[in-house]
Amino acid sequence: MMDTKLFARGNEGEWIDLGQGNRRRVILHTDELMMVEFAFEKGGVGAPHSHPHVQASYVAEGKFEVTVGGHSAVLSVGDSFIAPSGVVHGVVALEAGRLIDSFTPHRADFLK
Repeated sequence: MMDTKLFARGNEGEWIDLGQGNRRRVILHTDELMMVEFAFEKGGVGAPHSHPHVQASYVAEGKFEVTVGGHSAVLSVGDSFIAPSGVVHGVVALEAGRLIDSFTPHRADFLK
């Protein structure tokens, strides 16, 4: 446990440009859990996809149309959603905004 980073500041973490005005940064992670911030410009798309990780997302800023398993909702600041393992999900930023995503287990592909 002593080698695990336990705290993160808001200005830490390298932003990765995902193209089309979207970017992400890993905030903290262990093998079992990862927290990631995604920033979207208005109209930005998180294309429909699935992965084996369970994902919980919190809308920190903006407004998003979110689709999980064929069900859609418009979510804004303070709202959340869960994407179960293997379920197709995606978002469209209706306003510029930020999502805070947690994944279990961690997304090794985000650490490369």
